Amino acid sequence: MDSKRKPRIKLTLKKRLGNVGDSPGMIHIAEDAMKPQINIFSYNEKELVTSKGTNIDVILEQFKTCDKHYHWIQINGLGDKKLIESIGEHLKINPLVLEDITSSHQRPKFEEYDDYVFAVSRIMRLNGDNELENTQFSAIVKKHLIISFEEDHEERFEAVKARLKGGKGAIRTAGPGYMCYALTDTIIDQYFVILACIGDNLDGVEDQLYLKADKSIMYNAQHLKRSLIVMRRASWPERDKVNDMIRTDSPLITAEVKTFLRDAYDHCIQIMDLIESYKEITSSIIDLYLSMVSNRMNEIMKVLTIISVIFIPLTFIAGIYGMNFSRIGADGKTVIPDNMPELYWNHGYVYAWALMLLIAGVQLYIFWKKGWFNRL
Repeated sequence: MDSKRKPRIKLTLKKRLGNVGDSPGMIHIAEDAMKPQINIFSYNEKELVTSKGTNIDVILEQFKTCDKHYHWIQINGLGDKKLIESIGEHLKINPLVLEDITSSHQRPKFEEYDDYVFAVSRIMRLNGDNELENTQFSAIVKKHLIISFEEDHEERFEAVKARLKGGKGAIRTAGPGYMCYALTDTIIDQYFVILACIGDNLDGVEDQLYLKADKSIMYNAQHLKRSLIVMRRASWPERDKVNDMIRTDSPLITAEVKTFLRDAYDHCIQIMDLIESYKEITSSIIDLYLSMVSNRMNEIMKVLTIISVIFIPLTFIAGIYGMNFSRIGADGKTVIPDNMPELYWNHGYVYAWALMLLIAGVQLYIFWKKGWFNRL
């Protein structure tokens, strides 16, 4: 592939936490989990109040200060078990939900509880090393509150925060259900960015296939196909999750929010179509490369077959006259019957060459008339 082209997309995989047979609702924190950073956005139609912290005290203080606001609590990093437990205790969150938040292998889903709903999405992004990162996003939505949880400190919602600061649209007035939609829609839109990158990589692999095919084509195409499978595993349940949000009877997801969710549902369908199309392209590239290798091998075998067919009769003639059965006996006078008289012909060597060249020429003429050389 062209040296100026981006390196192929890599995957970063994670192991499951916990042990077989653990009690339901247990919170497991990974050893490499990042310490949480808390950003709080308290907003209403008139103002936006922000604050930062690392423990639940800053959250409770913000609740007291801004008691007439909606609140978005963004928690980046899941490396504090006490914080997760404190949030669950203060907000009366089911332990199974807390377990799902800290278990970063969850599939996208939407669950309803008595006074809150719980949503999970998979965040896909390409980091600086062109690695496809697959991290978890979780959100708890209550009447005036949404708490989002992410595994790392990467900033992925700049556009949502800019809309909050600008105060345009319904983001400040439509409640935490709309904020949940806005965050989900941002995650879904990121899939289009990754698919565009995968599409560029596929174009490069196809160009290389037509210009100079080598083994790297099959490896790169298979790697891209694996990336698409990972995205497919996230996009299909994401569509089902958005559909569940549209069909829910929970008052936290209002009719206005459902209107926007239908647009997000359409985006999920588009993403799934792109993934399936790219998967077919990768399979076609692999099949085409294998067919080209097979055809090239067939051409090589055809050339070798032609050469072998030409030399088989020549070898036969050379073998006959290489047997060296003497025409004259040991006494130098007796003629041995049925032995080769040609060994004593004048110019026999020239005649043998002429015969072999004639046979080879006739064979080449026949192959040429059949058009075999045109297909080499």
